[in-house]
Amino acid sequence: MSDLPQSCDVVIVGAGNAAMCAALSAREAKVSVVVLERAPEHLSGGNTRFTAGAMRCAYDGVDDLRKLMPDLSEEEIARTDFGSYTEEQFFDDMARVTENRTDPDLAELLVKRSKAAMLWMRGKGVRFAPIYGRQAFKVGERFKFWGGLTVEAYGGGPGLVEAQAKAAARDGVSVFYQARALSLLHDDAGVHGVLVRYRGKTQQVKCRAVVLAAGGFQANPEWRTRYLGPGWDLAKVRGTMYNTGDGIRMALDAGAAPYGNWSGCHAVGWDRNAPEFGDLAVGDGFQKHSYPFGIMLNANGERFVDEGADFRNYTYAKYGAVILRQPGQFAWQIFDQQVTHLLRDEYRIRQVTKVSANTLEELVRKLDDVNAERALETLRAYNAAVRTDVDFNPNVKDGRRTEGLLPNKSNWTNRLEKAPFEAYAVTCGITFTFGGLRVNTDAQVIDTDGAAMRGLYAAGELIGGLFYFNYPGGTGLMSGAVFGRIAGASAAAAAHANS
Repeated sequence: MSDLPQSCDVVIVGAGNAAMCAALSAREAKVSVVVLERAPEHLSGGNTRFTAGAMRCAYDGVDDLRKLMPDLSEEEIARTDFGSYTEEQFFDDMARVTENRTDPDLAELLVKRSKAAMLWMRGKGVRFAPIYGRQAFKVGERFKFWGGLTVEAYGGGPGLVEAQAKAAARDGVSVFYQARALSLLHDDAGVHGVLVRYRGKTQQVKCRAVVLAAGGFQANPEWRTRYLGPGWDLAKVRGTMYNTGDGIRMALDAGAAPYGNWSGCHAVGWDRNAPEFGDLAVGDGFQKHSYPFGIMLNANGERFVDEGADFRNYTYAKYGAVILRQPGQFAWQIFDQQVTHLLRDEYRIRQVTKVSANTLEELVRKLDDVNAERALETLRAYNAAVRTDVDFNPNVKDGRRTEGLLPNKSNWTNRLEKAPFEAYAVTCGITFTFGGLRVNTDAQVIDTDGAAMRGLYAAGELIGGLFYFNYPGGTGLMSGAVFGRIAGASAAAAAHANS
């Protein structure tokens, strides 16, 4: 373990996807780069290590995907309808799911630079693969992708962290673990270093530019309650325990402007009995995202959301918050054998809260903490309301809905009639927070007077303004890559200018 240097050109705070993209980008400009990672090495990488590795990018067809995945076989191409996902579709999805609140300048960068960022990562040694297991269904003899999400990092989040760490070592980036950034060194001339606690000693690292990429504040229950609202201290944390908002706090203390949806976050249905923080042995397996093919009941035995409102890519990131608002902060997802073959792999892990039964009467009695009598009434009313004159099709919004319920289910609706029935208990798992720092199109942090802060840049979860209320699946890692690349290049340019 080497000593922390007293100075360098660029300091990166964090070691997840956004941070490492910033570090690799800065090194392209031949500046010295030091990465400060609060976690120990085996837990490094922030939330990136805990993700499944999906990345949403614009592509015009299979030829674009071949460039990202050169080992894609002819047999895979022949049996797969990859479709396309245009920049226009990406823009539309960002606008739609954020209710037109996304910052247009930031969204434009995200969308238009997504494909280039993926190709750049590929050039750094990151491998990609099609998301067959989670984003494609077989129709006849061919797989069909849906929802605009096609590509994931090979090996998921851990594979992405490993690939980026190898690239950083190859390119001469110095990474220091268990090095917690405490505050920024700044004066009237701008930001010129970081105060760090490393190996039990507090010391300064002076530099010409700093990139903050230390994640949101989702692992800080006090901040969650302060900004997201009462009850959010009760949410499970899907990922790392180290994302407590340090990067955001440091910037705000130096005069940075807060920006974005500070009362909003990415939160999903997560196993009710999952641990307080993410478990790397299970990874993303605690998530439960096949709810569009079933129904959800709360403790009162009542449905509370339109499970089939849209593809799960466009609803899962907001339904965790809806579950948190239910009595007892939990719900049960219920399926029958008509759809259990469609359930994602996460429903088959050993650490799952599951019950099954051969009748609905038996099933409701097994649902812990649920009003069984009311639950049975709800299930019977649901079965009676299903439109059976419309064909079921998991690959499109099929319009197979209910009539006369509150709320109705809009798509993928089947009667619960083929035993055995299965039910899975879920609670809220928070992924990352949406509020953060205001940046310009160079990823430079803006202060509360609207001026760019000299020497300070940001990327990843702690950028505010991109996501409001909701989020299209796979956009977090993509945002980290795009803005990490921009922030690293901008920081390097600033370092050269100040040398």
